[in-house]
Amino acid sequence: MHKRCKIRLLANIAVLGATCAAPVRPAQAQEPGLAKPALVLEQIVEGMPAETRQSVRVLTATFRPGDRTVRHTHRFPVTVYVLEGTFTLELQGRAPLTVRAGEAMVEPPDTEMIGYNRSATDLTKVMIVYVSAPNTPFLDMLH
Repeated sequence: MHKRCKIRLLANIAVLGATCAAPVRPAQAQEPGLAKPALVLEQIVEGMPAETRQSVRVLTATFRPGDRTVRHTHRFPVTVYVLEGTFTLELQGRAPLTVRAGEAMVEPPDTEMIGYNRSATDLTKVMIVYVSAPNTPFLDMLH
């Protein structure tokens, strides 16, 4: 895939994620009745699929208080947007990352990780965007 096509695809995904996941508040000078996407995250990433076709997956996950993910890796970058609550991600060899409602992050590929809802009382809801080569598993579990 050409670099320009990759950039356009990532921009479209970012707009989709921001438009679908978060309420968009009109700017003061904006024409009434028109919604405008708000940029939540822009990040240059490495490790995107190079095939001429990609699979784009948009997923949601709800973590009850104390829930966690399995220990895993991803083969390609994963964008996580927190809809509600707080999401904590522990990446091997790095300090834990905490992402709150309305914030987003990109999980790097080929990095061991585990995600948590550290709250004892509140739910955490996330939207996940994964662009991969077709038929690639979403994650690879580690033992």
